[in-house]
Parts: sequence; C-alpha cells; structure tokens
Amino acid sequence: MDQYITTPLTAEKVEGLKAGDYVYITGTIYTARDAAHKRMYETMNEGNKTPFDLKDNIVYYLGPTPEREGQVIGSAGPTTSSRMDKYTPLLLDNGLKGMIGKGKRSKDVIDSMVKNNAVYFAAVGGAGALLSKRIKACKIIAYDDLGTEAIRELYVEDFPVIVVIDSRGDNLYEIVMQSS
Repeated sequence: MDQYITTPLTAEKVEGLKAGDYVYITGTIYTARDAAHKRMYETMNEGNKTPFDLKDNIVYYLGPTPEREGQVIGSAGPTTSSRMDKYTPLLLDNGLKGMIGKGKRSKDVIDSMVKNNAVYFAAVGGAGALLSKRIKACKIIAYDDLGTEAIRELYVEDFPVIVVIDSRGDNLYEIVMQSS
C-alpha cells in the first residue's frame, strides 16, 4: 500500500505503517552515520542534549557525496544500518521514531522499536543519484568536523522508502524469506 506522510513522524503515523508499505516522506529528516551516532550516544550518556530533538524525528543513515554546482546535495544513497545498532536503542528511548537505511537490524534494535513504537524504512541502495533529487534543502547542523558524516538537516519531498520493520516487529525481510 502506498502512503504519503509528512514529518514529524508521530506515534499515530507510525502505528498506521505496516511492513511492505511503500511510503513517500515529505518534511524534515536528519542524517547521521557511525561517527555521528557514537558522538550523540556519548553526549546523551553524559547527560547532554543531542544536536537536534529526537522526538518524532527520522534519521537517514547517509554520508552524501559532495554536491556539484547547482545541486543541493551529492549522491544520497543509504548506508548499512547494522553499524548503528549499538547506539540505536538509546536514541529510540529518547523519542526517535524512524530510521532510513539498508540491511538487517539486530534483535535488540527490533525489540526497542516495538517498545518505543518506531519504524525502520529501507531506501534503495545504489540509487543515491535518484534519491538526491527528492532532497530539496540541506544544511549541516552539527559535527562539521566529521565531513560527510556530519549531521545534516534535510528537507525532502516525496522521498521514497519501504517499511521493512514496523512498530509491531513485523519484518519484511523475514516475510519474504518465509514465502520463498
């Protein structure tokens, strides 16, 4: 089923999503990869705030290539999500509602998603140039010393993703494997 959602990603919106749904996201999302996740995790463990409010937000596991002249952002394909797994439960406990990446997630992350009513989306790997066309604005908001891994605030329009793991723990990868 195709669904169009606008951020913020509220609990009500998350509950309406099911594994296998095609979703088109419009609104603000944030980028963060390994190094940024590690820093946010350490910051939170020290009792400090993250560079953006996690509540009802979506993190895209992305380290874009440099933009060419006239572009908002370079190629913007997803990175492997499992590299963020050790940091993710804490982010979910603090209000994060959605993640965009590629690949499988750990049992701890899936359990935390169910506990916190969150969702995991997949973006198509290898389609970074096409995905970048859905990004209408981009600005670095934190950790600019990390280069491509800096945290960026993106404004996206009809950004195409697929619900891989929904808030009930239903996992599209497992569903497909069982049906094969």
